[in-house]
Amino acid sequence: MSTLEFNGRYEGMSKLLHSFAYNLTKNTEDAKDLYQETSFRALTNRDKFRPGTNFKAWLFTIMKNIFINNYRKKMRANTIMDSTDNDYYINSGSVVISNKAESNIMMDELTAMIDGMEDGIRVPFMMHYEGFKYQEIADKLELPLGTVKSRIFFARKEMKGLINNRYDNVAILREKIK
Repeated sequence: MSTLEFNGRYEGMSKLLHSFAYNLTKNTEDAKDLYQETSFRALTNRDKFRPGTNFKAWLFTIMKNIFINNYRKKMRANTIMDSTDNDYYINSGSVVISNKAESNIMMDELTAMIDGMEDGIRVPFMMHYEGFKYQEIADKLELPLGTVKSRIFFARKEMKGLINNRYDNVAILREKIK
């Protein structure tokens, strides 16, 4: 195939190559770069094209392979290799020892709040907290199902109020101390 014939056939595929490049990259500038790289490779390797084969498929294959290679290069560039010796981190002092004192104090406060509620709402609430279903609670306490649900609702509402009151007061005290 002569150079003139090759260039003519290539020009005929130009629009298709542009749209294929955009479909691959989804970015106008990247599509232009991909088209340009494909043009360069096709022109430098025109001697490798065998006449009688599908010219369009040959060009699209070149473009697809360039796109895949560029994608793989980007992915390798984003991969961070850590080649530091692991011995460095052994004595770095970044070891954190968990201390559950704060959560234990909070649980003690919540338990005290629950113990301060009336037995009528505290007992169904605690049974529900322990995993009993509404119907099981109603059966054990010999109460109607609706009563159990409303008592648990009122217990939650009371707990929410106690918690908000307690921790709003703590926040106010902290502001006064500053």
